[in-house]
Amino acid sequence: MTSIPLEYYLIVAAALFLVGTVGFLLRRNLLVLLMSIELMLNSVNLTLVAYNRVHTESHAGQIFTFFVIAIAAAEAAVGLAIVLAFFRVRKTVRSDEADLLRN
Repeated sequence: MTSIPLEYYLIVAAALFLVGTVGFLLRRNLLVLLMSIELMLNSVNLTLVAYNRVHTESHAGQIFTFFVIAIAAAEAAVGLAIVLAFFRVRKTVRSDEADLLRN
């Protein structure tokens, strides 16, 4: 069975990161912003695991991936709590309405 080249993984990871970046920069919904951040973190995970697949003597890529997953879970929990609190006050999840957080 033939192995998939590293370049293919990196192209998919770059496409995922690009979609996440565009979603983060263009959308105004806070939930979509959080999903875009998660998409960018998952593209980094794909890159780390792909490099670990090439360099099999070290498991550093997989170890870093577990740390990124833990950070993503914490970011999702804290981010959703902030969005929920913001929705209770403003009755919207649009990031343009977040001027309340400036004070």
